[in-house]
Amino acid sequence: MKRILLITTLILIFSISTFSGCVSEDQQEPEVYDNESETTFYSGQELTPIAEQRNNAIKGTQYIDRESYRLQVDGLVEKPMEFSYEEITALPRTSKVVDLDCVEGWGFTGKWTGVKIADLFEEVGVMENASTVIFFSADGYSTALELDYLLENNIILAYGLNDVTLPPERGFPLQLVAESKYGYKWAKWIVRIELSDSEYRGYWEERGYNNRGDVGGPAFER
Repeated sequence: MKRILLITTLILIFSISTFSGCVSEDQQEPEVYDNESETTFYSGQELTPIAEQRNNAIKGTQYIDRESYRLQVDGLVEKPMEFSYEEITALPRTSKVVDLDCVEGWGFTGKWTGVKIADLFEEVGVMENASTVIFFSADGYSTALELDYLLENNIILAYGLNDVTLPPERGFPLQLVAESKYGYKWAKWIVRIELSDSEYRGYWEERGYNNRGDVGGPAFER
């Protein structure tokens, strides 16, 4: 009798778990960040949950105060400016689903929301002889990309990921979404952007990484 009662109880527990969705990964609740629910499926594409995204940094996660933050844009511009976080997020926003690919062989897919670099540059006025854009991060990291690449591909500075505010570990307040470039070109915690007419080699590029950083291309200089 006890054996029959035990079997009946186990069947009941299994049935409740199955039909309530407790054993289905598809029914898991999305993560919540500061009262914002993360999106993990968008426009027919699966997005990698932020908790599963790998992350590299030369000095660990940087924590930047939203109120005191300023983005400095200078160099070969007509009107050097500093932008507050609110001023940046007030500019026209755009979203893209873009893969980040690391030279180490891993990657992830995210929905990135932010401002087109072209819109930011309209505010400062880019001089005709500018050809290179250098990104400086709060931890001392830097990298550079060609101005034409940034404009022709509508590259964005993201302040949102998977429909939540960019978490500190992912680069709050701004991460460069350098699509079709390896992860070392995706600068995080950006505090300054300089326009130049000269080639620039950033943190990893000075250590032998290819300065173009094209996905599928050589990771190192030959």
